[in-house]
Amino acid sequence: MSNITDFLKDYRVIILIILLIGSLASISIYGVPQGLDLKGGSLVQIHLEHPVDTNTMSTVTTVLDKRLNVFGVSDIKVRASGDQDVIVEIANVQPDQVAKLIGKPGKFEAKIDNQTVITGSDITSVKTYEIIGNTAYVPFTLSTDGAKKFAAAANGKAGQPVDFYLDDQLISSPEINPDVANGVAQPDVQVQIPANSKSDAENQAKEIYAVLQSGSLPVSVNIAGIQGISADLGDQFRTGALMAGVLALIVVAVIVFIRYRRPILVLPIVFTSVAELIIILGVMSISHSVELDLAAIAGIIAAIGTGVDDQIIITDEVLKRGKVSKRRRTGLNLKIKGAFFIIYASAATLIAAMIPLFYVGITRGLTGIGLLSNFAITTILGVLIGIFVTRPVYAKFMEKFVVKDE
Repeated sequence: MSNITDFLKDYRVIILIILLIGSLASISIYGVPQGLDLKGGSLVQIHLEHPVDTNTMSTVTTVLDKRLNVFGVSDIKVRASGDQDVIVEIANVQPDQVAKLIGKPGKFEAKIDNQTVITGSDITSVKTYEIIGNTAYVPFTLSTDGAKKFAAAANGKAGQPVDFYLDDQLISSPEINPDVANGVAQPDVQVQIPANSKSDAENQAKEIYAVLQSGSLPVSVNIAGIQGISADLGDQFRTGALMAGVLALIVVAVIVFIRYRRPILVLPIVFTSVAELIIILGVMSISHSVELDLAAIAGIIAAIGTGVDDQIIITDEVLKRGKVSKRRRTGLNLKIKGAFFIIYASAATLIAAMIPLFYVGITRGLTGIGLLSNFAITTILGVLIGIFVTRPVYAKFMEKFVVKDE
């Protein structure tokens, strides 16, 4: 009984318990952010015409994020990938529809007599579009200077067309009304969009409304690639990953039992693996900076597998001593320290091997080999949790409950 009390009072055990409780609380409250592999959705890679600086890239991501939100797309993530690419993650939306929207530079112009009179920069606000029959109307408000320029260009030209262009494509050519051609500045203007059907009119209006509301991009872009995963396939991945994890724990338990023939060793090794998993997921839940995808799951499995190897090293060193006297316990402690020297060296080597993958993901973007950055992050995280939290607790357990005094 005294061994149990001493074990639970050890500061390393207390830290482990606090981390487990905190991780479980975070997971239950905030959940664990899932990648497209698990929740399903689409990933659109946008390639900019040329490399840009940080401020321009920030403008690009802001415009795209706003454009998608205005369009009505929820659960989206827009992030820079290097200095010439942007990654857009979306869920529950047709990727082709979204790709068409975000692939537009959003350059808006109104021309009279083939002369540009206003541009998107003259628009101060865009009102909700309206559908009447097969025609869509997208009203917007011009700035004072924009209204004056439009009034001057339209003065005395009643009945002539005003051509509205979006990305150099004509979208509407309504006639100038007499009350607009009187030379008086009027801030309220609307784009009239005829279509073949009501649904077609609504789709076009929704797209133009989103582009005008979000503004134009400071650089030309094109869609470099689209990857899609259905929600059903995501469920299959999640179920498969869970089954793989359970089977891995069972296999570990069986191998440990066969090796040592001591049931008392099976439970702590399995518990340590589960504890590491919970703490890793807890850190991901709190930070929300790393998503749980297939690469991250592979990293977690690699980290836990490394942890089992480390525990076997500790177990072998401890069991070599058999029964120990108080004098020989000092030698046992030295053996455990020797085991930890091997564990730290192995961890340092593994972390060093993961750093290039992490660097690629950060600097070159989360596509291609960059997707493996989540593998590197979860592997490093799991290794650090192991060597500083769970391995010391396991060594303390071995010292208190497995080693027998003479």
